[in-house]
Amino acid sequence: MHDSVHDNDAAGPPPDPTGEPASSGLIDEFARLARSVRSLFGAQLQLLAAELGLARSAVSWILAAGLAATIAGVGLGLTVLGLIGLLLAKWFHSWILAFVGLAVLEVLALLGAILLFRRCMHWMSLPATRQEWHAMMQIAVQKAEQDIDADKGGGVT
Repeated sequence: MHDSVHDNDAAGPPPDPTGEPASSGLIDEFARLARSVRSLFGAQLQLLAAELGLARSAVSWILAAGLAATIAGVGLGLTVLGLIGLLLAKWFHSWILAFVGLAVLEVLALLGAILLFRRCMHWMSLPATRQEWHAMMQIAVQKAEQDIDADKGGGVT
């Protein structure tokens, strides 16, 4: 990948016998440096573009996988409810009573979820929870400030 003979040929004319480099050689060196920097940053930009393309593709695949998981979850839930309904129909010997029993079970599950949600929201709004949250945030800010001060102080020796 690296051809040192080619690099030596492309380096430009040799310096004067007096030991002073020619001014055109210095300009050539700066031009080569500029081309190298441009090439390096061009490669970095190409790498960044490739990584962003992969990230964009990953987001699309994540959304597709989430949609597939949601569809599969709903299908599984409906299947389980159908099986429970079938078992209730066998037990009650009546499809109507089975559907009524299944509806009652679903209403109880819904009410339980609503009550749990309300209880969690109540816990989040309690004064003690707000004070603990505030204290945690103050501790985090103080630690961050100490880390910043330590970094500033540690760099000067």
